[in-house]
Amino acid sequence: MDGAGGPGEGPAQEALQSLSRRLQVQEKEMELVKAALAEALRLLRLQAPPTSLQDPGTPGPTRDSPAAPPGLPPTCSPSSVSRGTQTETEVETESSPGPPGLSNGPAAPQGGGEEPGGTQSEGGGSSSSGTGSPGPPGLLRLVQPPQRTDTPRRNSSSSSSPSERPRQKLSRKAASSANLLLRSGSTESRGGKDPLSSPGGPGSRRSNYNLEGISVKMFLRGRPITMYIPSGIRSLEELPSGPPPETLSLDWVYGYRGRDSRSNLFVLRSGEVVYFIACVVVLYRPGGGPGGPGGGGQRHYRGHTDCVRCLAVHPDGVRVASGQTAGVDKDGKPLQPVVHVWDSETLLKLQEIGLGAFERGVGALAFSVADLGAFLCVVDDSNEHMLSVWDCSRGTKLAEIKSTNDSVLAVGFNPRDSSCIVTSGKSHVHFWNWSGGAGVPGNGTLTRKQGVFGKYKKPKFIPCFVFLPDGDILTGDSEGNILTWGRSLSDSRTPGRGGAKETYGIVAQAHAHEGSIFALCLRRDGTVLSGGGRDRRLVQWGPGLVALQEAEIPEHFGAVRAIAEGLGSELLVGTTKNALLRGDLDQGFSPVIQGHTDELWGLCTHPFQNRFLTCGHDRQLCLWDGEGHALAWSIDLKETGLCADFHPSGAVVAVGLNTGRWLVLDTETREIVSDITDGNEQLSVVRYSPDGLYLAIGSHDNMIYIYSVSSDGAKSSRFGRCVGHSSFITHLDWSKDGNFIMSNSGDYEILYWDVAGGCKLLRNRYESRDREWATYTCVLGFHVYGVWPDGSDGTDINSLCRSHNERVVAVADDFCKVHLFQYPCARAKAPSLVYGGHGSHVTSVRFTHDDSHLVSLGGKDASIFQWRVLGPGGAGPAPATPSRTPSLSPASSLDV
Repeated sequence: MDGAGGPGEGPAQEALQSLSRRLQVQEKEMELVKAALAEALRLLRLQAPPTSLQDPGTPGPTRDSPAAPPGLPPTCSPSSVSRGTQTETEVETESSPGPPGLSNGPAAPQGGGEEPGGTQSEGGGSSSSGTGSPGPPGLLRLVQPPQRTDTPRRNSSSSSSPSERPRQKLSRKAASSANLLLRSGSTESRGGKDPLSSPGGPGSRRSNYNLEGISVKMFLRGRPITMYIPSGIRSLEELPSGPPPETLSLDWVYGYRGRDSRSNLFVLRSGEVVYFIACVVVLYRPGGGPGGPGGGGQRHYRGHTDCVRCLAVHPDGVRVASGQTAGVDKDGKPLQPVVHVWDSETLLKLQEIGLGAFERGVGALAFSVADLGAFLCVVDDSNEHMLSVWDCSRGTKLAEIKSTNDSVLAVGFNPRDSSCIVTSGKSHVHFWNWSGGAGVPGNGTLTRKQGVFGKYKKPKFIPCFVFLPDGDILTGDSEGNILTWGRSLSDSRTPGRGGAKETYGIVAQAHAHEGSIFALCLRRDGTVLSGGGRDRRLVQWGPGLVALQEAEIPEHFGAVRAIAEGLGSELLVGTTKNALLRGDLDQGFSPVIQGHTDELWGLCTHPFQNRFLTCGHDRQLCLWDGEGHALAWSIDLKETGLCADFHPSGAVVAVGLNTGRWLVLDTETREIVSDITDGNEQLSVVRYSPDGLYLAIGSHDNMIYIYSVSSDGAKSSRFGRCVGHSSFITHLDWSKDGNFIMSNSGDYEILYWDVAGGCKLLRNRYESRDREWATYTCVLGFHVYGVWPDGSDGTDINSLCRSHNERVVAVADDFCKVHLFQYPCARAKAPSLVYGGHGSHVTSVRFTHDDSHLVSLGGKDASIFQWRVLGPGGAGPAPATPSRTPSLSPASSLDV
């Protein structure tokens, strides 16, 4: 058949057409790039020329001279390069008889300027018909600057016909792009290396102004990140400097470390309950309310640099000893474990004991009782679990010995004889006698007698013990038994070392609980309380281990971890699910402190109430009352929750999970009103638009899913997808008009999207430089790039949040710190106020609706900190004012 082509002609034709279409798309993209570059050059040409380049016979700029266009700082010239804090000015000129002006295009003809028919192109070049040979590449020539009319128009020419304009337009764009490339070639005369475009090594973070003066560039892991300067910022050098006048004060800590620690709950003489979480020791007065020891609420000892592991209260009921684990600082240098002895009334540190003497951490400690707390016994977490005795008043070590290679869970002085020390842990109970060596440091000796179980089954763990008034010792073990150890004369046939005249042996056994016994507590009336693990029972025992009364802890609070006796018959109980309960055996127990039990990531604050919502790896979704400092409600998500956001109405909340599912819940009924899955990758961010009409969902499948939302937020329907990121989505924000999105990704991209226009990617990012954002949580952007520390690898900042009054920005970093910067933070090495307390990477920060508080989440320490935002002078939060533009000149951060 004549009309039929060859067998391969059809596919070949289709491939050719496809290539042709791709070529057309690329040509259009190149035109956009050329237009942007030409616009930059045009703005530079319109500047008043630097005085150093003016001809002696040419008058300087007058008051009537055209001002620099908006968006271009007048103090920035193409030859001014700001690198951090230093500015180099390099001027390269070639002699020319024409009037002054900067150009990389052809030189003006001898004895004349531009012809009248010459007009300014889109790239800022001249279309004069005058001839002249261009100078060598990279040399800046002096030419007549273009004459501006009252209302100049781009790409207009009085001497060009309409049919010739498209061709001239393309030729001018090409010429302007070539001229711009010639300008960048001027670096050859500076040594051949562009100081602005050469990235640092891996893990480096550098920031510079580029030659155009309309953007700044920083590097993360050698990747350049370009950010355009908003037109409202005329000169970065004129901005104020210093840390923000606002400060933070720790108001409340949610949570209690009962999941994996012991010796963590005591009652002081003042009636305050002392416990710890993360790096903070909390002093809590039941009943709430502001104030110190006499008024209730919470106070905090924040002297530790890493997680607190154990506590001991001095016999005077005022002094407290707290031991911390080892850690590393942000530079990777090790932080040594240490014991702090401090005053609970003044919160002042009195003594620092054992700095450099312990390994890995402090596992257990206890004050002596018989001599009014003169000595402190410490067991560290080294392989040998070194046991040491210290003089509390001098901070000197009196004796030290290797205790055992098995874990040690508890230590204590005999209250009637300070020369007797008991330790227990994995498969052992050890009885120690020590002599102080006349108080000479290091001269004391420690000798050990090992407890013998004889006919009784040797348990795997002995987590706790308590001394009875008659001198006997009760131990609780992993078999659920309470063993009574009584004194007996030393027998040479008894295994063990040491020369003690007396030793302890088992004289009675009682089966008390199903599963392990985690806590024993001697009450003031001489009875003993035991707390069970598996059965969650609290049992009161009389003489002879006769059960008198018991109560059961509700299952959702977990097992009993610690018991402390409060005022009267009141009891305080710490649980393995990080809750602190208050009550008695008759009336039962209710929670006063609650917290999460695993790593936290999701956080959002209510749009008009002092409430916030959290979720994490423990699969719990919790709504907290920031005013009452209490848990409003919690539900089990059945999956890990990673992100959340309230609808502007506050009626519903969206929660993103690690499976690609996202839920919408009614905040009043707690019912799930919507359950949708997008992909099978985890969701990292969900965000409602400020008008509540859209919901954006950022996923680890590199896409942002957009949903239309009903007025009450209960119903959602797919609107579109934003496709264009080359890595997973990390953060996103909506514009104030609800039409655009700014997003960050795992490979440090900053992209902008026109959602209302069909979820289109805005390829010309320069046009988004002046867009106003309803929130600012993206960690990459011109307004916040100064928060990044030197040497950052791109993962050092986990979360960022701008206050609603646009005065400050809070940052959560990977080094357990919360930072407070001025906003906008648009200079490298910005000064900040630094706040410690978290014992793990800080995963998220958010301001409450009125900026009165800041909420921060700890990662693996499962802590929630509520900070009060204080205005200048320590007053309340600063009122909403127009956004300030602080200078971020280099200054060291201030630890608070």
